[in-house]
Amino acid sequence: MTVTDAVRGDLAEVRAGVDATLDRFLAEKARTAPDPCLPPLVDVLRGFVAGGPRLGPSACHCGFLAAGGSSDDPAVAWTGAALEMFHTFALVHDDIMSRAELRRGRPTVHRALAERFPGVDGDPTAAERFGVNLAILAGDLCSTWTDELLDRAEVDRARWREVRALLHTMRTELIAGQCLDLGGDPRSTADPVRSAWRMIRLKTARYAVELPLRVGVALAGGGALAGGGEALTRFCGAYGRPVGEAFQLRDDLLGVFGDPEVPGRPSPQALRGGRPTVLMALARQQATPEQLEVISTLHGDPELDEERAARLRDVVVATGAVARVERLIKARADRASGALRSSATSPAAKASLAELVALTTRRPRSVTTPAQRTRGGT
Repeated sequence: MTVTDAVRGDLAEVRAGVDATLDRFLAEKARTAPDPCLPPLVDVLRGFVAGGPRLGPSACHCGFLAAGGSSDDPAVAWTGAALEMFHTFALVHDDIMSRAELRRGRPTVHRALAERFPGVDGDPTAAERFGVNLAILAGDLCSTWTDELLDRAEVDRARWREVRALLHTMRTELIAGQCLDLGGDPRSTADPVRSAWRMIRLKTARYAVELPLRVGVALAGGGALAGGGEALTRFCGAYGRPVGEAFQLRDDLLGVFGDPEVPGRPSPQALRGGRPTVLMALARQQATPEQLEVISTLHGDPELDEERAARLRDVVVATGAVARVERLIKARADRASGALRSSATSPAAKASLAELVALTTRRPRSVTTPAQRTRGGT
C-alpha cells in the first residue's frame, strides 16, 4: 500500500465514522421523538444525509491533525457529525429557496416529503406546499441538532468556546452568502464576476473548508482563544480558502455539465435556477452579442427543456468560460499546495491535507457538451 492509499483510507475512515455517528444519532431521534409526526421526517433526513462528500468533517480532521491531535479521538467524530448536520441544514433550506428537485441524484428533502405526504384528495399543490413547510422545520431541526452533536464532543471549556464561536461565524457568513445567492443588495453596482466571487467566499470557501479546518485546530487546543499560535490560523486561511473556492468552481461545472464518469444526461436544474455563479458570470463577460442573447434568454428560465439546456451549455463552452474556470481551479489548487509546502505541520497532517486538495479539485476525464456526446466525444 502506498502512502497516498493510506491517507486516502484515513479520510475514508473519517467519513465512515461521521456516517455511523449521524446514523446512530438520527435513529435515536426517531426512537425518542415526542410525537409520531417526527419519525417520518427524521427518516427522510437519514436518507438525505447519506452519501455526501463530508468535506467539512474531512477538513476538521485535517485541522485536528495539523494542531497535533490524535486521529482516533472520539471528539473529532462528534464534531465532524455536527459540521455535517450544519451542512444538511444549509442544503435543505438552500434547496427550498432554489426550488431544486434533486440533490446528489436523489429527491431534495421538500420533494421527498411532498411525495411521502400527498395533499388532500391528491392535490399536488397542497402536497408541494406541505412538503416545503415540513422541510423548513426539518432544516430547523438540523440546526438545533448541530449544537447537540457538538455538546456530545465533551471537550474542555476553552476549546468548546472557540469551536462554538467559529460555528457562530459560519452561520452568519453562510446566511450572508445565501443573500447574495438570492440576488443580494438590489442597490449594488458591483460587476457580476466580483459578486459571484463574494458569494463563493462567504457561502462556500470559508464555511466548507477554512472554518472547519479552524474548528479542528481549536478542538486540538491549537486555536487562538485557547492560547494557540496565530501561524495555524493564518495557514487555515492560506490553504483553506483556495481549496474551498476551487471546490465550488468544480461543483458549479459539474452542476451544469454533469460528471462524464456518471451515466446519463446532466440535469437542466442548475441552469433553470439561474444562479449567479463565477462560471456563468464569466460566460456573460466573455460572450459575443449573439452568445449573450442566448445566455440571457435561457439561463434562469424555469421551463428550460433538455434541448435548450444543451444549446446553452454549448454556448457557455464556446465563450471560453469553462476553460477559464479550469485554470482558476488549478491556480487555487497550486496556491493551497504552496501554502501546505511552506507550513510547519506534521508529515501526517501534510499528507491528509494534500489528499484533501486532490479530492476537492480533481478534474473528471472531460467536460463535454451534449453535441460532442452526440458525435461520440468522450
